[in-house]
Parts: sequence; structure tokens; C-alpha cells
Amino acid sequence: MQKIIKKKSKFIKSRSKKAGMSPGTLVHVGDQKIETPEITLMSYDQDRLEEKELKHIEETFAYKDSPPVSWINIDGLHEISLIERIGTHFGIHPLILEDIVNTGQRPKIEDFDDYMYLVFKMLKFDENTHHIASEQVSFILGPHYLISFQEAAGDVFNFVRERIRKGRGRMRKSGPDYLAYALIDAAVDHYFLILEKIGEKIERLEEKVQLDPAPEILKDIHDLKREIIYFRKQVWPVREVLSTWRKTESDLVRDANKVFIGDVYDHTIQVIDTIESFRDIISGMMDLYLSTVSNRMNDVMKVLTIMATIFIPLTFVAGIYGMNFKFMPELEWKWSYPILWVLLIIIFSGMLIYFKRKKWL
Repeated sequence: MQKIIKKKSKFIKSRSKKAGMSPGTLVHVGDQKIETPEITLMSYDQDRLEEKELKHIEETFAYKDSPPVSWINIDGLHEISLIERIGTHFGIHPLILEDIVNTGQRPKIEDFDDYMYLVFKMLKFDENTHHIASEQVSFILGPHYLISFQEAAGDVFNFVRERIRKGRGRMRKSGPDYLAYALIDAAVDHYFLILEKIGEKIERLEEKVQLDPAPEILKDIHDLKREIIYFRKQVWPVREVLSTWRKTESDLVRDANKVFIGDVYDHTIQVIDTIESFRDIISGMMDLYLSTVSNRMNDVMKVLTIMATIFIPLTFVAGIYGMNFKFMPELEWKWSYPILWVLLIIIFSGMLIYFKRKKWL
């Protein structure tokens, strides 16, 4: 008996563990992608940098109100007690903590008096499976700190870390709002890399559809269409988040940095436009595949029809002289057999010439 393997849906996270619980109850929704949560700290200003890995979340508490910018990054969301402790010390609302551990959260932004909450999707293209992998990233933006929550270790923020270490440009001179912008900008820039991978795959599929539309190509087109729809689902709300963030009147976002947020917003619009173009191309590719298969079938049917049409008169003549009637004078003629062959060849050749002139062949 064949075993059926049920795949997890990429579009919907299971919320069965949350059913019946009161609002603000912290339950990790999603897959545990790391065994033990990892905590890293980068605290800096224009003249100094402190970077280290922490073993206990309590070590971050001293950086809440310190004037330098402090970036606290937490990898791993499954340890609820850790999330609760940091939420209690930094004064994060229980509903926000609930959204942080719910990895199926839609990208959004919420503005509170003393902090802002942003959540978006960090996307990567898996070269082995050729699928898009998604990871939820949440930000708590405060006056002197930025807390980032990730599902697992490994991200697309290494360039930002290098800019902080080298101390070049605006990075070390600006506040945590600029740091949040830089991290989101790095994630959005990575969207373009995914677009390049998808574009290359589309070009390869187009060549296959035109040259050899095999049945397995239809599955490849369908899988690619699902990936593009999933990509669009993750990116589309980011546009709303950035638009709201750019227009906010909160003191946590300096006016000088809003122009940079607007630049990321423009990049996101460009990504969405490209995704929409890819969707149209995939739909056209599907139509091209079906049209090509249909044309091939028509060519096969045309050839079979022509062959059948040619053999109809030949079969008719052969059938007449294959009858076993006693009184058929042609059967007694000396040259009847070769004459019959000449007649059949003339009929065959004449029909071929006629079909050629009609351009049916």
C-alpha cells in the first residue's frame, strides 16, 4: 500500500495550538528552527563599538536607556519564557509578544508611545529545491535600542553588521530608526536576488516550452506559478508597512531618515511590479504550452487524416477487384495486374500533388 505524505502548506500556518486561548497568551506558532535561542548585541555610537554574544537575556536590560544605539538580536522564538522576560523589562504589550511568536503574522507596523513594532518577511531562494524560503523578522524600535526577533540563525544582515564594524557613512552617526531602515533595506535588496533567480527559471522554461513541451513542463510551470504567488503574498504587505512608517509622526523616526524609508518603499514597488510581470509571463507560458501541444496534436491528426484519405480510393479499387465474382472480364486480361498497380500509383500520386498545391502537406 502506497504511503501518502502530507506536505505542510506554505500559505497558512497551523493555529490549532492557539484555539480557545485568551488574547495575549504566548504560544509559538511555526516550526522550531534552532535548538537553543541565541542572543547577540551590538552597541555603538560614532566613536565606539561593543559587540558580543550573550548567554542570558537579562544582560540586555542595561542597554534599554543607554544613549548609544543598541541592537539586540534574538534567534529562536520557541522559548516563551525568554520572550516574556524581555517583554516585561522593555514594556512590550502582550499582544505584540503574541504576534512575535506567531510566525504566520502578516507584515504590519504598530506605533505605541515609547516604541514601534514592525514585522516583515525575510525571503531566501533555496538553490536545492528552487523554492522560496520565508522567515519572519520582528522589530521593536525604541528611543535608543532596536530588538530584532528571528526564527533561526543566519540572515541577510551581514552587510549591515560590516557597515557598523567599519564605522563608515551614516551608520554609526544615526539612531536606531536608521538601523531599522538599513536592515529592512537589506531584506528588500535580497528580494531582487530572488527575482533574478525566478527570471532565469522563467527563461529556461520558455525555451523548453517552445522546443519540447513535454508533459513534465506543465508541472514545472504550475510550481513556478505557486512560488510567484507566494512571493507576492509575502512582499505585497511590506509596501503598506513602509508607506505607514514613512508618514508616521512618531518621535522615534527622525524626519531626515524618512527619505531613506521612501527609497525602500520605491524598491518594494519595483519588486511588486516585477512580480506582476512574472505572473503575466507565466500565464502566457501556460497558454503557449497548451497551444503548442494542441498544434502538435493537430499536426498529427492532419497527417493521419491525409493518410486515411489517400488510402480510401486505393482501398475502394482493391476491394472491387478482391471480390470473388465469377464473371469479371478484367480478371482474365493478361495485363490486368500491372494496369491495376499503375492505376493505384496514379491515384496516390495525384492526391499527393493535390494536397501539396492546397498546402495541406
